Amino acid sequence: MALKILVVDGNLASVNQLNQSLGGSPSGEGYVAALKFLDPEIDATIIRPADDGPDCLPVGYALTDFDGIAWTGSALNAYADEPAVTNQIPLARACVESGVPIFGSCWGMQIVAQAMGGTVKACDKGREIGIGREILINDAGRAHPLFRGRGSCFSAMTVHMDEVASVPEGAVILAGNRHSAIQAFVLETDGYRFWGVQYHPEYSLAELAAIFRRYGQRLIDVGLFHDQQALEAMADDWFTLHHDTTRHDLAWKYGIGEDVLNASSRLTDLSNWLADQVRPFAVARS
Repeated sequence: MALKILVVDGNLASVNQLNQSLGGSPSGEGYVAALKFLDPEIDATIIRPADDGPDCLPVGYALTDFDGIAWTGSALNAYADEPAVTNQIPLARACVESGVPIFGSCWGMQIVAQAMGGTVKACDKGREIGIGREILINDAGRAHPLFRGRGSCFSAMTVHMDEVASVPEGAVILAGNRHSAIQAFVLETDGYRFWGVQYHPEYSLAELAAIFRRYGQRLIDVGLFHDQQALEAMADDWFTLHHDTTRHDLAWKYGIGEDVLNASSRLTDLSNWLADQVRPFAVARS
């Protein structure tokens, strides 16, 4: 039985187009590729509420027609009063209240937090981009299937300027690091089935390289790169390592370990979501 997954692309089309022009992927298509790496038979449907509004499901479909819902990252701010954001708040609430298992990456976690009574704010420590280091799983996280197969401290692909400041009532925080105290939380009360992480298990090194180029001067202005030449050199190296993971010299240079370099390790959280939440939900509905 093929799993039916709804992928909610949280980005504007203009951002997706720019990212694709720089060697990355539109957020929705990139997420589908990651899911299909884990299960090639997945039947995925992408919707784009940032541009199309909250009523963007294909005609004749309901949220409960799907076995799982995955929310992508986004360059938007969950606290901003603009249509691309406010369009997504009611959809996020409806997704959680549908009872369908949800996985949210970065923006996906933030927009659900905002929709369900939590708060999101700009990171006190500025932007976290590239590799999120020393993500520590707490006692609740060690007992939760989200992190099955992970060590108690790990690294992950990340790019965010905002963070969840407080979680919705009933949510449980599972992990954090020195940059952001909430790197993962779950909301599993009253039939809700939401797992969220601040990082991007679905991203590849190539995706981050494209994002370096997309942010460009903004990363130089805050001192993350000395100049454009340094930014381009790092982006080139990450593209190279993406295509040839045997380049141990580049992995060593940037401190990229197996938890990021190996696709199966990188996708551990999504794999656990499919196994623990989505497949049992699909079987129970069949």
